[in-house]
Amino acid sequence: MTLAVALAACTTTETRPVAATATTAAEGSSPTASAPAAPTSANRVDAALEELDQRQRVAQLFVAGVPLDDLDSGADIVRTGVGGVFLHGRTGMPAADLAARTRDWQEAAPGPALWMAADQEGGLVQTFKGPGFDLLPTAVEQGRLPDAELRTLGEQIGASMNAAGLNVNLAPVADVVPPGTEGGNEPIGAVDRHYGGTAGDVAADAVAISDGLAAHGVVATLKHFPGLGRVQGNTDTRASVVDPGTGPDDEQVTAYSDALDRISAEPFVMMSSAVYPLIDPENQAAFSRPVVTGLLRERLGFDGVVISDDLANADAVEGIPPGERAVRFLAAGGTLVLTVDGEPVPAMIDAVVGRADQDPAFAELVDDAVRTTLAAKDRAGLLD
Repeated sequence: MTLAVALAACTTTETRPVAATATTAAEGSSPTASAPAAPTSANRVDAALEELDQRQRVAQLFVAGVPLDDLDSGADIVRTGVGGVFLHGRTGMPAADLAARTRDWQEAAPGPALWMAADQEGGLVQTFKGPGFDLLPTAVEQGRLPDAELRTLGEQIGASMNAAGLNVNLAPVADVVPPGTEGGNEPIGAVDRHYGGTAGDVAADAVAISDGLAAHGVVATLKHFPGLGRVQGNTDTRASVVDPGTGPDDEQVTAYSDALDRISAEPFVMMSSAVYPLIDPENQAAFSRPVVTGLLRERLGFDGVVISDDLANADAVEGIPPGERAVRFLAAGGTLVLTVDGEPVPAMIDAVVGRADQDPAFAELVDDAVRTTLAAKDRAGLLD
């Protein structure tokens, strides 16, 4: 069964203004022909969809990892038709050399232009440190800067990433770590990845960084919804991480809602892989329809790109077959499947296509996700 393609544009689609053509009202004058309407975002999304078959559409929902110590493998990953690549590891490569690589991958992409993503937070989590990239302070240090200075820092990060051909930063962290608990919060507080201890402080800083990135065409990613500020374990290295205290009205969630209301250019939102019993006791957040659709999309009103945390190597998902991870994430309302390891991506695509063939309701969710990422690509200039 071929995935249904909705004719209506998704709610995030924007329309470019069309200049009106003046007419003369003088007697005897002939009407002036109107200028042809400029293509809308919906038109460009429809045109992109027409160029893709069912499997190619599903492949647009995957951002596959390319290790920085094996950049040659990137060409093979790009040729699979994935929607984007995630550069992971650490490198001192000059920005100009990296730009040559990303340019080659964009030219080799068989479909729409690629998301080019990386973690460029600051402190311990800084992928690029070579010529053309500044050494970045930790988020704790960034959080002490006035908003104007922090936005300037975001602009500097955005400019350096843009110069290297990157268009998505998997940052900033929008998790709230309560004061005095930092040392016990392994993934965020213990390594200074948090901007502050209140929702207001974190939201303001996340907005400043995100707006600075957007000024240079780099999409920000708020992570890790609904918040990792209270957990003890790290989902990358533990099979089960639970936050027993965060509910839908918690300050962890408020930080995201506040930031999303104020950011000038729509960011991505990355899901946590922890379990939040006060919201959904049965599923990890990334696989939870109550969290992704009920809380983030319906209650907070976010209709943009929702990206997973790593669904390839993270210990939190190791007990679930790779294909099922992708299916569960998209069924919950997600958009982009992030895999640090690109190897399982073909099997994940097969699983999504197979489920869509059998389940019309799931096929509609996949269709919506494809439209959402293509509309975001259009806003980013990747469908031109």
